Amino acid sequence: MNVLLVSQCSKNALKETRRILDQFAERRGERTWQTPITQAGLDTLRRLLRRSARRNTAVACHWIRGRDHSELLWIVGDAGRFNARGAVPTQTTRRDILRRADENDWHTGEDILLLSSLAALLHDLGKACAAFQRRLLDPAGATRNVYRHEWISLRLFEAFVAGDDDATWLARLAELDADDGPWLERLVRDGLDDGPASPFSSLPPLAAAVGWLIVTHHRLPVMPRSADDSGFQAAQLRDLPALITADWNDDVVNGRDPRELPGYWRFDHPLPVTTQKWRNRAAHLAGRLIRRLDHYQQPWLDNPYVMHLARLSLMLADHHYSSLEDPGQRTRGERGYPLYANTVRRTGAFNQPLDEHLLGVEAGARRVSGTLPGVERYLPRLARHRGFRRRSADPRFRWQDRAYDLAASLRERTQAQGFFGVNMASTGCGKTLANGRILYALADPDSGARFSIALGLRTLTLQTGRAYRTLMNLGDDELAVRTGGAAGRALFEHFEAEADASGSASSQRLMEEDAHVYFEGDFGNHPLLRQLAHDPGMRALIAAPILACTVDHLVPATDGLRGGRQIAPMLRLLSGDLVLDEVDDFDLDDLPALTRLVNWAGMLGTRVLLSSATLAPSLVEGLYQAYRAGRAVYQRNRGEPGRPVNIACAWFDESDRRHADCPDAASFTAAHEAFAGRRRARLAEAAVRRRAALVPVPASRESGAPTIAEQMAAQMRRQALELHQRHHSVDPR
Repeated sequence: MNVLLVSQCSKNALKETRRILDQFAERRGERTWQTPITQAGLDTLRRLLRRSARRNTAVACHWIRGRDHSELLWIVGDAGRFNARGAVPTQTTRRDILRRADENDWHTGEDILLLSSLAALLHDLGKACAAFQRRLLDPAGATRNVYRHEWISLRLFEAFVAGDDDATWLARLAELDADDGPWLERLVRDGLDDGPASPFSSLPPLAAAVGWLIVTHHRLPVMPRSADDSGFQAAQLRDLPALITADWNDDVVNGRDPRELPGYWRFDHPLPVTTQKWRNRAAHLAGRLIRRLDHYQQPWLDNPYVMHLARLSLMLADHHYSSLEDPGQRTRGERGYPLYANTVRRTGAFNQPLDEHLLGVEAGARRVSGTLPGVERYLPRLARHRGFRRRSADPRFRWQDRAYDLAASLRERTQAQGFFGVNMASTGCGKTLANGRILYALADPDSGARFSIALGLRTLTLQTGRAYRTLMNLGDDELAVRTGGAAGRALFEHFEAEADASGSASSQRLMEEDAHVYFEGDFGNHPLLRQLAHDPGMRALIAAPILACTVDHLVPATDGLRGGRQIAPMLRLLSGDLVLDEVDDFDLDDLPALTRLVNWAGMLGTRVLLSSATLAPSLVEGLYQAYRAGRAVYQRNRGEPGRPVNIACAWFDESDRRHADCPDAASFTAAHEAFAGRRRARLAEAAVRRRAALVPVPASRESGAPTIAEQMAAQMRRQALELHQRHHSVDPR
């Protein structure tokens, strides 16, 4: 293949890319190279460019297909220096004249920023207590916390609010003086004082939202179980969060030595609220929130989109800032402040002063939440991929072309209405690749596609990843496969190696025809993504345009017991679409987690496709209702204000495809039953390809598990041999 390489690098990146490109191609100008090259050589060149890429790197590769035709293959580095087809502008300016990047449909983006920023200023106030500071001095001798610092921070905030309405306590916050008396005078000391068991019973709406972020910035409160209590009752949901007490924040409150309690409510030094820098930031945020109060009509806690993304911003900022050990990378607090937030893990030395930590996390939360609307533009995508667009030459798979065409016709509608699809094609008809083609057709053809394929079994996940890698010619940076189990992966690779050795594996083509554009994005220059770059596993989960994984890699998005585990899967759902493959593999115990995942996918704006040859109507309808509930939340916060929920739905199989707009469960159920009824009638007329027999197993419960297993195994072997004798055929040769 003959390629043309164009470099738009600057500064040191230009020298480095010239050094690499000169080894592979001849110069045709100061910034252009041309050479014939094999696919393997081109992959090596791209890998070297990516390894040395920096902020000023920008290299485009064009495949010269003929005298008057070339095709963009990939861009390494800053894709903004080229257009969608790899052309270089003749005139440029650094001024953002159109300011298109400033426009977004995040109606509540300001709320997310203000809530996360104010909560960041307050989230670790509880670390000022004597007990926590003593733990920092002697971490080896510390016992488990009686009261976690999040709970103490919430109590301090409750004491400051003091039962006032939101406008009143915000006005006081805007005019603070260097006195922490208002934070301590009305402090309810759990275990020592009589007072309201739950802070949320008296907090006004905005304060309740801020308090919720404070107490959940590490993990969600969990209701303690007692011997005579089976757990949380559904009827209690309407009373949350007013039921949350100190027992929910840590389950060792009861039974601790009473002599330990005073240290958690004693403050030997002034709180960080007395420092000038803290008060300046608090006054600024309070003023903005006062102006925002008149524009917000519903209780803040009733908007899960705002609360979850504000919590995400706070958690990510806290995780990142707590990891910084170099003072040159951190925000400066007040000189000589005596309290500390953490220590250096390796040495145990004091690391970040508490006031500095609060200011640094506030700056990080403000930066993260302010850049959330543009995060998708900085993530890698696949565009103009010939493999996803190619028409099928095999008549058995031409239904995929019809499914692709239907999905492409719904593209604009799904962006505004959401998408809930059902692929019920029979086993062996190519559902795996059809799912990818459907979601590729739904994506913007210029910016490219991003989607995740989640399965329940590790082996199926590995098979799916292999199918996309080989049939679609996707590299390691374009397709990530995450199963979480080394044993299953090793076994799969063993049988794959045997197939290669025996010659049964498909041979590779000398030149791959599935050329496509891989938009690398700009992971290192986005304030949010840059904070994840140090974790290779987290980066791979987010960065790859296509992700094939077991569903347990995405379910943590809805799990708040460990807050840090939410970050990567939430960003994955926020920036790409979702396929739930072989949904019928999940049992009843998995359905709550699966339903939560689909609900969150709808809430974050993700398009969802279910895929299985056998889908129970109740399962599909339940997941649709979960998706619709999430989509309703999304449309209150994004897109056209007041637009009714009217989800674009589609059904596919090897013989038919249908679509309908479904505003409610009744319309979806009717459309699904109509499609399933037609499919059932066709299958009833099809030739019988598989036969089975139902036989009893003569075992009782008293026999014991080993005996039942032995009888079951013997019966299965006997019946398998009998069915083989009855239905086998003999090769006439």
